[in-house]
Amino acid sequence: MNTEPRFSALENLCAITNAGQALSRRQNRDGHWVFELEADATIPAEYVLLEHYMDRITPERQARIGIYLRRIQGEHGGWPMFHGGVFNMSASVKAYCALKAIGDDPQAPHMVRARQAILGHGGAERANVFTRIQLALFGAIPWRGVPVMPVEIMHLPKWFFFNVWAMSYWARVCVVPLLVLQALQPRARNPRAVTFEEIFQTPPDQVRDWIHGPYRSRWSVVFKHIDTVLRWTEPLFSKLARESAISKAIAFVEERLNGEDGLGAIYPAMAYALMMYDVLGYPTDDPRCVTMWGAIEKLLVEKDDEVFCQPCVSPVWDTSLSGHAMIEALRTGGVEAREDLDAACDWLAARQITKVRGDWTAMRPQAEPGGWAFQYGNDHYPDVDDTAVVGMLLHRNGRPEHAEAVERARRWIVGMQSRNGGWGAFDAENDREYLNHIPFADHGALL
Repeated sequence: MNTEPRFSALENLCAITNAGQALSRRQNRDGHWVFELEADATIPAEYVLLEHYMDRITPERQARIGIYLRRIQGEHGGWPMFHGGVFNMSASVKAYCALKAIGDDPQAPHMVRARQAILGHGGAERANVFTRIQLALFGAIPWRGVPVMPVEIMHLPKWFFFNVWAMSYWARVCVVPLLVLQALQPRARNPRAVTFEEIFQTPPDQVRDWIHGPYRSRWSVVFKHIDTVLRWTEPLFSKLARESAISKAIAFVEERLNGEDGLGAIYPAMAYALMMYDVLGYPTDDPRCVTMWGAIEKLLVEKDDEVFCQPCVSPVWDTSLSGHAMIEALRTGGVEAREDLDAACDWLAARQITKVRGDWTAMRPQAEPGGWAFQYGNDHYPDVDDTAVVGMLLHRNGRPEHAEAVERARRWIVGMQSRNGGWGAFDAENDREYLNHIPFADHGALL
């Protein structure tokens, strides 16, 4: 028996009309939409730890982030990757560390519950690599707790089985500044001298094997042995090669600083770049550091008595999907939104990336630019899915002045097709699956 609710045509029309009007009210004056992009606890927690790393603590803001983190704590005592989800070790470790840095009493009930959950799932030594990097930066674990990633990787050619161009964009813009951090192994300023030893089952200096199973494939075992070899041989690398590789990493970052939108327009890359500049001795008032910090602060969302940090912003995606919704609403005759739709299309057309030949040219040097990025400004990293959705919207709206933009988008998408017939989001031939099995990629998302 079908128990799904049934609505009359009039009820459907009223719902569409109300939704269209609500969407119109959320549209910005220049024609675009942007909605909050809330992730999990990790990004707000990392932001707290960044302030402590840099000794740029804002007590009132941190207190409000603390309110947010406490609210989203799971019934299991830890923090999930999504609301109502299961315990996640890395999210829980970062959230616990952030709350302790903010000033929460480790004996407070919510902290006891969190600590018990972390210890009950194996302790912080079971956290993923990016979490262990945060812990190493605060001296909570030795740097041998992080897989070896020599900065000399910057010298590896594109044809080599492992190189920075074989990674996905979001991994690349994070890994490059991280290579410098791992080479120089800085220590957070940590003005409150916060420590986290209570969330480890085994004292970190007694942990013998930080790279442990279960392994996802035979590749994982092979790469673990390679990590062991690199750990023994890395101290033998020449000083000249290391300095040259660091210079190459700095040049990579500086070419892609991306102004007020930040490196890669994603929080982790910006934070790692800021810490990279710090360990290299750049003062906090250096224009690059000032701009990067400003880009990070633009990701903060203030709501009532809470604050959280977004991983990035999504205006192009939000505007294109909202535009498609407006077209459907217009077809019902229940919404008068032609001007709103045209304004959205104009806003999008003006943001097509036609001059910058970004990282995608490493694999497709002959293709002509014509894509869109996810964020306000991220010209080095347009993506196929945003470009397809925007191109479809401009095509559906049917204004002649946008025909050239649609054609440029079509050509770029065709040019980005991989040899296997499919498409990656940001790069062609982004299909070296074995890279997701190196120790550094225990999160399985290097591609």
